[in-house]
Amino acid sequence: MNPPKRPSAYAASGVDIDAGNKAVELMREAVRSTYGPEVLWGIGAFGGLFEAGKLQGMRCPVLVASTDGVGTKTMVASALRSYETLGRDIVNHCVNDILVQNAEPLFFLDYYASSVIDPAVVAAVVSGAAAACREAGCALLGGETAEMPGVYAPGQMDVAGTIVGAVERDEIVDGSSIAPGDVLIGLPSSGLHTNGFSLVRRIFPPETFGAYTAELGRTLGEALVEPHRSYLPHVRAIRPVARIKGLVHITGGGFVDNIPRILPEGVACVVNRTAWEVPPLFRLIERVGQVDRDEMYRVFNMGIGMIVLVSPAEADAVLRAVNQEAYLIGEVVPQQEGERVILR
Repeated sequence: MNPPKRPSAYAASGVDIDAGNKAVELMREAVRSTYGPEVLWGIGAFGGLFEAGKLQGMRCPVLVASTDGVGTKTMVASALRSYETLGRDIVNHCVNDILVQNAEPLFFLDYYASSVIDPAVVAAVVSGAAAACREAGCALLGGETAEMPGVYAPGQMDVAGTIVGAVERDEIVDGSSIAPGDVLIGLPSSGLHTNGFSLVRRIFPPETFGAYTAELGRTLGEALVEPHRSYLPHVRAIRPVARIKGLVHITGGGFVDNIPRILPEGVACVVNRTAWEVPPLFRLIERVGQVDRDEMYRVFNMGIGMIVLVSPAEADAVLRAVNQEAYLIGEVVPQQEGERVILR
């Protein structure tokens, strides 16, 4: 007769190794669905192996990498048990970040941490990330699942990721050619994306998330967890018809802090706030939270998730390339008295 199995001291401390292994098993097929022949070794390995043959056809390849997180949107998604959206959020956010330099994604690494590992929750997050990776044509090469009681409060989690892409050196978009007269074309967002949720959570308590909101046409929670949009298809459509001078991903800092990141010295941008209709969710946040209008444009994307800067002669071609799913929202002007972004 076998002696009774001794209780796990590690499990008693709050870390369940078996739960982590179960999570890996549940996510395995979703992760493998993103693999192409270039992935030599992925899930379960200490390090993912990605064969760089794709770069051999490039003249002078430059690798572009970015790391980011979903932030406190995890708390809204957790309250609604909408976990797959978080995986899509982090992949698309990172895809857009390297897209600003005109890079195509190669592979992605995810990071999930919480106080207690729930294998089904982890699998849902990673499945969402895998779906977004498949749509972007990049491999979900690996990641980390961490159980850290004491670091995270019960029920809390963190979702982050790292992406690596590539671009030809002479095709890098760095904003250096932007000049007065160039125009700003705004690509619509799908919602808040992954920014401003600390403010949103102060305005709207969790018990309001399930309430149907007439002006949104759905519940508040459904609108809040709408996944971050990827602009990779839009930029791919624009490249053949226009020379992209600059790209701006409107994330934390909104218009005021993100646009200057790609502007050369001596120029500023005028943004015409009447050029597009601000979606109802942003108007609701502004009204209920009594948030100053200018602050809204420094916290949120206000319905514009990516800005493309091109010459005015190419604006119509860009609009046609994205099937008119865009707005001419402003222009580049000479800089006056230090202002880089002028909201009108």
